[in-house]
Amino acid sequence: MIHAPAATLGVVLLDGSHARAHFAFSMAAGAAAMDRGVILFASGAGVRALCRDWSGLADAGHDAVLTGRGVAGLEALREAALALDVRLLACEAGLRGEAIDPGLLLDAAQVSGIASFLEAVAGGQIVAF
Repeated sequence: MIHAPAATLGVVLLDGSHARAHFAFSMAAGAAAMDRGVILFASGAGVRALCRDWSGLADAGHDAVLTGRGVAGLEALREAALALDVRLLACEAGLRGEAIDPGLLLDAAQVSGIASFLEAVAGGQIVAF
């Protein structure tokens, strides 16, 4: 049986909480593992999840609780997403609004705008956290 390629999944992360960032990266890595193209677009306080040091996320300390219970932590999920070619976009306006220097972002994160995100996901699904 031949399957049509799955539509791109756009994951929008607006919230700066650890729980939402954790789930957004779980969703992104899971979809990418199923051979879907995935673009994670972070804006607002969500851009903190794309920083090399994501400790600025609200309740970032909860990550230790999760890993202590055998759940993949945010760092592992980010690494998995990158290994699975999830494209990371940081909203330029979100970076400005949160006063975050783009130099603090992961090397793989690109600074972009909403129009570029929407164009990249055209025809695909979009979920927001």
